[in-house]
Amino acid sequence: MDIKNKRLKSSQLKTMIIKQLYFDKGLSCAELSDLFAKSIPIISKAINELIAEGMVVEQGHAPSSGGRRPQTYSLKASALYILAIAMDQLSTRIQLFDLLNNPVAEQLNFELELLNNPEALPSLVTHINTYIADTGTDTNKIAGMGIGMPGFVNVVQGINYTYLDAGDQSLTQYLTNATGIPAYIDNDSSLIALAEQKFGLTKSQSNVMVINLGWGIGLGMIIGGEIFRGHNGFAGEFSHIPISEDGALCVCGKQGCLEAEASMLVVAQKARQGIIQGRLSTLQTMKDEPLEKMGDAIMDAARSGDHFAIDLLSEAGYKIGKALAILIHIMNPQTIILSGRGARVGKLLMAPIQHALNKYCIPRLAINTSLLISEFGYDSEIIGAAVLVMENFDRENQQQILTLKQEAMEK
Repeated sequence: MDIKNKRLKSSQLKTMIIKQLYFDKGLSCAELSDLFAKSIPIISKAINELIAEGMVVEQGHAPSSGGRRPQTYSLKASALYILAIAMDQLSTRIQLFDLLNNPVAEQLNFELELLNNPEALPSLVTHINTYIADTGTDTNKIAGMGIGMPGFVNVVQGINYTYLDAGDQSLTQYLTNATGIPAYIDNDSSLIALAEQKFGLTKSQSNVMVINLGWGIGLGMIIGGEIFRGHNGFAGEFSHIPISEDGALCVCGKQGCLEAEASMLVVAQKARQGIIQGRLSTLQTMKDEPLEKMGDAIMDAARSGDHFAIDLLSEAGYKIGKALAILIHIMNPQTIILSGRGARVGKLLMAPIQHALNKYCIPRLAINTSLLISEFGYDSEIIGAAVLVMENFDRENQQQILTLKQEAMEK
């Protein structure tokens, strides 16, 4: 029993090192020693074992601070792979990454409508298995599968209460059994915030609101340096902040929700209606296209100066700003980041959002909150899905240790 415990403790340390190197890219033994409160000889032994196992490589020497330059270590990019999946209500993207977050296969994009579609889950599994087969990747070399998706997602139980019903088992169990790859799911907006927290603009910040501008309008919250999920895991339903008493009917059954007034889906619908009613725009040829294509075309047209497209986005931006004023009053964040699909028109949205903040927000609060545009944009969810896998990388090892401790107590 003692030998097994020692082996597990060693395995746990190596797992922790792998996870830390994923997030920090390159570290020395001294830095790892400080992070984990372990002696340098213990860290060196674990590093050498990881090098022998093909997980870690020498990266080079760190800059000198006066003495001998320390050797730094990084993960071997091809030691394992990560399958990242980003879903919205209408389409899905699948991307295989190495351990340095480099794409190692072409991204797969396909239409997959989630609402009232019982075939959505089987179709997703088929696309995943086909994608893996096409890349020629051994599933044993895939560390895990991270999936971001809209809806009420229970991360702990692995269930989406809104979409992708897996029957009498959890969604994560279903996907793991169907693909042979450990599956982890999370709300798309939480993963967008996770991407920003680990690799984006807010890596050194503790209180940040990340707005997911997509077919809905989601919110990922970083509070005290951690992703905040609320009591039941459903925090961040920014889409359903009421901004008017007699507005459009939302899919949730309420009137005047932000999603029903300012989401990209609503903007696309308004564009189609406006063109039918005779509005002059370069979008006239798009009126019969699917809403996803219309949404992308609106952003392209607005960036090219189309007045109608700019008007539509400005109207949406003002309403988003009104909702952000409520958020600022409640959360007093250091930073708000505009991310997701709509980040590509972030510069166009900034002015109407700021106009609304000037009107509805107490100046003392608003002046200390920075409004930024994500550098990841539409890629933020799929990056967050990859991060989700590595966030859970040590879960199995930790469970093994807890099981052994329980067995020891029972004896």
